[in-house]
Amino acid sequence: MMKKIIIIIFVLVFTVSCDNDFSDWNTDPKKATVVPASTLYSNAQRNLVRLMRDQDVNTNVFNFLAQYWTATTYPDEASYDFGSRDTPGGFWNIMYRDVLNDLKEANRVLLVEKEGLVADLVPAKDNEIAVVNILEVYAFHVLVDVFGDVPYTEALDIENSAPKYDDDAEIYAALFIKLDAAIAMMDTDEGSFGSADFIYDGKVSSWKKFANSLKLRMAMRVKNGTKVSEAIAGGVFTSNGDNAAFAFTSSDPYSNPLWENLVQSGRHDLLVADTFTDIMSSADPRASVFMESNVSPYEGAPYGANNTYSEFTQLGEAFHAPDLEGLIFDYAEVEFLLAEAAERGLGGVTGAESHYNSGISASIDYWTGGGSAAYLATVPYDAGNWENSIGTQKWLALYSRGFEGWSSWRVFGFPALAAPSSAHADAGGLVPVRYTYPEDEAERNGDNYEAASSAIGGDKLTTKIFWDN
Repeated sequence: MMKKIIIIIFVLVFTVSCDNDFSDWNTDPKKATVVPASTLYSNAQRNLVRLMRDQDVNTNVFNFLAQYWTATTYPDEASYDFGSRDTPGGFWNIMYRDVLNDLKEANRVLLVEKEGLVADLVPAKDNEIAVVNILEVYAFHVLVDVFGDVPYTEALDIENSAPKYDDDAEIYAALFIKLDAAIAMMDTDEGSFGSADFIYDGKVSSWKKFANSLKLRMAMRVKNGTKVSEAIAGGVFTSNGDNAAFAFTSSDPYSNPLWENLVQSGRHDLLVADTFTDIMSSADPRASVFMESNVSPYEGAPYGANNTYSEFTQLGEAFHAPDLEGLIFDYAEVEFLLAEAAERGLGGVTGAESHYNSGISASIDYWTGGGSAAYLATVPYDAGNWENSIGTQKWLALYSRGFEGWSSWRVFGFPALAAPSSAHADAGGLVPVRYTYPEDEAERNGDNYEAASSAIGGDKLTTKIFWDN
């Protein structure tokens, strides 16, 4: 018996003396300690598209601002009162914390992985880095368009809780540089994230078109003809097959957030606004898709009022589907951007009327599968009042994409939107501050635009290139 006790003690002493490190004992082998770049990228994509496609009083009310939709029980945000729920703060937090932070970490991981790769594998890794940077440009462009000056150079630093706010023009200048670098980095003969990419399934040529189309949009924001021509030369969207849309599924956690708001929640908070039904023609093939026929003829709810759900036109059945794709950029928008560029004499673009017609047709084709000819005959292009023609039809085409619709209205001032009688005093009657820019294209383009913000601001441009926020 004594021998057995001695042997047991010896074994225990030997085991402890050989291994005094117990750190692994508390490590759960089923929980990852290193997150792959592809996972971070997928999550950032999902969070970005959900944010842009959501309709939630806590995070995104752009479909209210564009006056596509209005509310029933809680009309505060439709009356431009964002203080009680801090909607701007909710949007801001998701974009920085859940989108840009994941993209930054994905980029860091990719750069580490690239260091140990053989030469043949580098192009595919560069493609992944480029796609991450393109989404980062998109996210910051949205933040600037919404808020103006935002943290950029000091953003996303956990050690800096009070980053400086950079000038919006300086941020745009830096974003053009980043976007151009990403476009130049892409190799369309190589892959990228594959199935981890829920927008283009890893197709690099599609991301290149997206990047150039984004460049076109941003160039039109600042009225820069050189950037417009560069974007077109690089290759922008040329059909609905190029559209950027997240492939939502029929179940959580990848269902469309509109379905969650309209169906899963069991709530009846949203109605089509009378602003929209008053402008949308019954001859438009999209009417029956955009709006439900629960009320005949269509009768939009008074914008900003406390409305009863059953009495007014409801959102179309398509928006109640959990797997409705999350469109964030499409061919129709590109055509309307080109129509605007032609009228403004930017980038050598011509044929405003042709681009206008193509924009309308592309939108109708996307939503209904065709049949635009008859409608086009009812909305002929008016070159003498092109802001109204392009602005109104672009606004209709951007239905349900609140940020883009609101942004378009801020550019053109059309269609005419008016603040409701219940509006917050700071709504100021809802008169847009229109873009202004020098008449001389050389002045608009500036000298060495990419080098510094001074090339597009300060004394170089005598008029403000961004809207007031």
